[in-house]
Amino acid sequence: MMNKNILVLLVLVLLAFGCNKKIETKQKPKLVVGIVVDQMRYDYLTRFKDRFGKGGFNRLLNDGFSVENGHFNYIPTYTAVGHTSVYTGTTPNNHGIISNNWYDKFLKKSIYCVTDTSYNSVGTNSRSGQRSPYRLQTTTITDELHLAQSMKGKTIGVAIKDRSSILPAGHTANAAYWYNGGKEGKWITSSFYMNSLPKWVEDFNAKELPKKYLSQTWNTLYDINTYTKSINDNNEFEGVFRGKQSPTFPYNLDSLKTNNGNYSLLNTTPFGNTFTVDFAKTAIEKENLGKGEYTDFLAVSFSSTDYVGHKFGPQSVEIEDTYLRLDKDLEDFLNYLDTQIGVNNYTVFLTADHGVVEVPSYLQSIKIPAHYLDTNSLIRYVNSVTKKYFNSSKLVENISNYQIFLNKEKIESLRLDKNEVAEKLVDELVNYKGIYKSISAKSLQNTHFTSGVLNSLQNGYNQKLSGDVLLIPLPATLTGSKTGTSHGSGYNYDTHVPIIFYGNGINKGSSKKRHHIIDIAPTIANLLEIEPSNASTGKIITKALK
Repeated sequence: MMNKNILVLLVLVLLAFGCNKKIETKQKPKLVVGIVVDQMRYDYLTRFKDRFGKGGFNRLLNDGFSVENGHFNYIPTYTAVGHTSVYTGTTPNNHGIISNNWYDKFLKKSIYCVTDTSYNSVGTNSRSGQRSPYRLQTTTITDELHLAQSMKGKTIGVAIKDRSSILPAGHTANAAYWYNGGKEGKWITSSFYMNSLPKWVEDFNAKELPKKYLSQTWNTLYDINTYTKSINDNNEFEGVFRGKQSPTFPYNLDSLKTNNGNYSLLNTTPFGNTFTVDFAKTAIEKENLGKGEYTDFLAVSFSSTDYVGHKFGPQSVEIEDTYLRLDKDLEDFLNYLDTQIGVNNYTVFLTADHGVVEVPSYLQSIKIPAHYLDTNSLIRYVNSVTKKYFNSSKLVENISNYQIFLNKEKIESLRLDKNEVAEKLVDELVNYKGIYKSISAKSLQNTHFTSGVLNSLQNGYNQKLSGDVLLIPLPATLTGSKTGTSHGSGYNYDTHVPIIFYGNGINKGSSKKRHHIIDIAPTIANLLEIEPSNASTGKIITKALK
């Protein structure tokens, strides 16, 4: 009896304690801001960390959750594919964006990922606004947020590049805006979203900020002698603007503008990122993002890091200065979000769409293996193989993006077996200088690779859209010029990128576990308590979430 009385007393005490305890309810963010830094390698975070201030990248790292071993798990690592994979939570074999440009074997021509002539340009008389996400075959996290809220709330995409705005914003976006340089220097859109620009966009364009930014000289933010994270400013591995004798500071942008694309020159300066922040802040204010009953989503991409990186390479003073300035832009943007939305009312994720390889000619100069592949020679070699074994040099329809598309009609007319042709090319091409691996589409369909570069190739292979033979070049291989650099491979320099979460619902901390870029979307979906994208294959990064 005594034991029973004690048990009852304990229950009463626990109930009383529970009644007095404050019940915490989870409040969803009023605004989610997705930030993609175009061509940002992970090591830029560590390489420039002691040069960054406290309020930009370091604020996100110190007060947010950082995935230190985040990678892309597919090939090719290009801009359109990267942005799409971040926002769909899956790879090209599912979402259908297999490159920036690719050969369409049904249309028999090369196409651009977001071109759509069924829509008209808005804000320009050029064709630069004839765009839509119609080639994207799956939903995005932004689409799923709209669906979960019965199409309430707003989704807006902002980027200098059209594909970097359109693909993240998804099929249901209220708007996607991108920059049309050339002789105009304006933000534009497509009739897919609207029939005319909002007044606030017209007013923003009327400020002619590109003219202001390009009327100045781009010099280093600090004394150039402090840029010890880079090689000498004047070197033979960097591209040079037309009208300038060397790739060296300072850059008189006003004098360079005429011979370098007019207002498009802004893209290849750090001020393109500042200009993007200007527009993003105005979009938040004028569209009242984060102020309503429902969660809004702003997808922002910083494109100028990619343009600068392509031209000058990751060891350049130019890229170091661009990231030091971007750090200040981030600080300004985060401070604006604090004031406009409220410190606890928004969630940010920051990542990249791909990394980049060191300039191969620079690597060669310090005795690290690196290569340049002549695409015309490769085409001649492929044709010589088909001529030798099948007595025809017309069995290949297209070679692009390290993929070979066979001419099926010609093969059938010669009563050849397409699989036999493909396998013979596979056998011969692996012996070609500069090619490291080759595999047929048939093998990718019938074999499951669980790891390594062939697994990445398989994740990027789309049975409906991709070629019949796929090639993997040697590490640090590029085609084209020996100045500047590029990306696209499945090697570490292209796959290892930042993944950082910050703000409402996010833990402070870090993880050294390998995660993939496709894990971002399902993590945000779980935070928002909505369905992940309809073809999502990513996993929730549970440690990032409170």
